[in-house]
Amino acid sequence: MSVFAQIKDLAQRMTGSPAAKLRAARAMIEEGKRAEAFPLLASAANAGIAEAEFLVGRCYLEGAGVPPNSLEGARWLERAARKGFVDAQSLLGSLLVHGVAGAPAGPPGGITAKSLANAMFSGASEARPDWEGAEFWARKSAQSGSSEGQALLAYILTSGPESLRDTAEAAQLYERSAAANCPQGCLGSALAKMGQPHGSKDDTVIAELLARAAASGLGTAHYLLGVITEQGVGVVANPEAATDLYRQAAERGVRAGQARYGRALMEGIGAKADPVEGESWLRRAALQGDPEAAAMVGDIYARGGALPPNHAEAAMWFRRAAEAGHKTAARALGLLYLTGAGVPRDPQEAARWFRISAEAGEASARYDLAALVFRGQTTADDQNRIREWFEEAATAGDLVAAYNYGICLAQGVGTQQDDRAAAEWLRRAAEGVVNAQFWYGRMLMDGRGVEANAEEGRAWIERAAQAGMLEAQVALAELYVSGRGGMKDHAVALEMFQKSAAHGHVGAMFASAAIMGGGHEVPTDRIAAQRMFRRAAEGGHAHAQMMLGRYLARNVAGETNLAEARIWLERALAQGLEETRADLAALPEPAPPVQSESAMEETGGRDGAGRDRKVGAH
Repeated sequence: MSVFAQIKDLAQRMTGSPAAKLRAARAMIEEGKRAEAFPLLASAANAGIAEAEFLVGRCYLEGAGVPPNSLEGARWLERAARKGFVDAQSLLGSLLVHGVAGAPAGPPGGITAKSLANAMFSGASEARPDWEGAEFWARKSAQSGSSEGQALLAYILTSGPESLRDTAEAAQLYERSAAANCPQGCLGSALAKMGQPHGSKDDTVIAELLARAAASGLGTAHYLLGVITEQGVGVVANPEAATDLYRQAAERGVRAGQARYGRALMEGIGAKADPVEGESWLRRAALQGDPEAAAMVGDIYARGGALPPNHAEAAMWFRRAAEAGHKTAARALGLLYLTGAGVPRDPQEAARWFRISAEAGEASARYDLAALVFRGQTTADDQNRIREWFEEAATAGDLVAAYNYGICLAQGVGTQQDDRAAAEWLRRAAEGVVNAQFWYGRMLMDGRGVEANAEEGRAWIERAAQAGMLEAQVALAELYVSGRGGMKDHAVALEMFQKSAAHGHVGAMFASAAIMGGGHEVPTDRIAAQRMFRRAAEGGHAHAQMMLGRYLARNVAGETNLAEARIWLERALAQGLEETRADLAALPEPAPPVQSESAMEETGGRDGAGRDRKVGAH
């Protein structure tokens, strides 16, 4: 039909009665000509026909034939609702639940009854609801027999303010709505049954209700059906089917479905692994406000793997999740600030995030914060806070907390120093905590808070060493050197020091070199000693730097290098070893640099004092 013919046809339709215009508009809508139908609907609506008012309201909500305008849509729905038009009553109630009526125009594609139902059960709306107005219109619709109105009223009675709640009536309404095969009623009834005590609910019935709701395209139903299918609750467990249900929920905008589908693709659960696509879905869920998804995206970028690590990106996502209350993400962000990965290194900022995480219940964050406290990098409030945490947990029988509480008492963190109480808690913790065994052994060796007992102290240190604690192994090796509290054996000590040195312990490197350098009950090997002194010196050990400087200056191991000796001695002096001043003073002054013949020519053949140095000069 030509444009002229379409205009002529519309003009003829516009001359009919309001009822005829409504019939014509309905026919055009069925043909998919919603924009062309709007003038007819508007004319019929202005004549006061309730159905036309309802359809005009829908047009404004969905942007069909007119720009989307939720406020105008609600106005027309209310006109129809006041005339008793049931569909208008239930849709207006849904709008009021989500605060859409007073909000600006909705997203592209408009607002539909299905999109409102999806939002209702997913809790996606952030607008302020009008619960009383919603309850009024939902009850009107429900009383008229509308299954959608019954489901909506049940939702209000379970999710609205306390003054409106009535779970018993809501359960009955959901049952009636589900019996009429209303998708929202099926979903709501399933949710109500899922909240029942474990022994009184029928998982098979729940699965059947969710399947009926999902068949109508409700994304939340797809998601929940995916969850029970993954877990095998009420249905046979099927990872592939669960992942496909998560996909359908994700494609319908359900953020929990996006998160689950993204995780499934990342890990290859029920589908071929696709890290790039998986990250994309997790990112969508995170941008919708899902803190768990944001934390997962942060973790993906922090640890790398299928995708390259990007700590700056990880910090951004961890922050998003942490600010939404995700305690594990808050700790992860703190660790990034502690190490300076992706963000500037900032112990104070790290402590802040550890504090947030710990106060939200993340136990590991308490120990991270405690480590900073013990290094003196936090506030007095933090000292009091961790002392209280550890005292409470220690009193309840937590041995790791007992160890940390003992350290607080031993170092006066958050309380006055009390060596006796510290020793008591460390002894208690030593039954199961390796670090406590080492600490308690040292206190026995030193007679700190307890009567000195070198033999028992050595036994506790040996116990910690046998458990693999590096510091305890080094301390035990030192006891084998001195013979304190037990046997003296320099050969055993050297073997233990060398094992610890192989694990990167700089102090053990120095001790190994010192024993091999002579004066101990093992064969002297100064070449090996110099090599070990060098390793320890490069690791920043001041005494090793001094000894390496002496070896190189005095040809102790068959090598003389006065220039390098001076460098190492100066490094040791910079760390506060004053005795190296005498070694430096004993070194001859370094010779002036030798100039090449070409360099002398460039300076006119004169040295630094202006003397002529050319061969044969007069």
